[in-house]
Amino acid sequence: MSAPASSAPAASDFELDARLAADSVFVADGPLSQVRLMDDTRFPWLVLVPRVADVSEWIDLDGGQQRLLLAEINQLSQLLRVEPVVTKLNIGALGNIVRQLHVHLVGRHPGDAAWPGPVWGSGQAQRFAADALHERVAAWAQRLR
Repeated sequence: MSAPASSAPAASDFELDARLAADSVFVADGPLSQVRLMDDTRFPWLVLVPRVADVSEWIDLDGGQQRLLLAEINQLSQLLRVEPVVTKLNIGALGNIVRQLHVHLVGRHPGDAAWPGPVWGSGQAQRFAADALHERVAAWAQRLR
């Protein structure tokens, strides 16, 4: 995930919402966004968080930033789609609880813990064991190189 330096936002303006930090783990920096893994073993679940200060809606991004975010969504979607058991992708930017713009990308399949309903608000997160979380993050970081 690389892009021309001129299109990358100033990282000093970006501050990750504490709730996103608590529920997910940093994987990599993309051209615009942090790529994060949700700490929930029930679903292959990534989150893109644009490194742009004070942005809560897609329309708050300028055209170049919107194109970068769309490219990141497309790249991660292609990678999620080939994960074992994934037959459907759920992609969403809700923002009702965490206002900071972030895009969820969730791999789904019939019989998963929330199927056919949404993952948001469905049961309790099943946290990864520390070693499994480290391995999962490392695997995603490798795939994004």
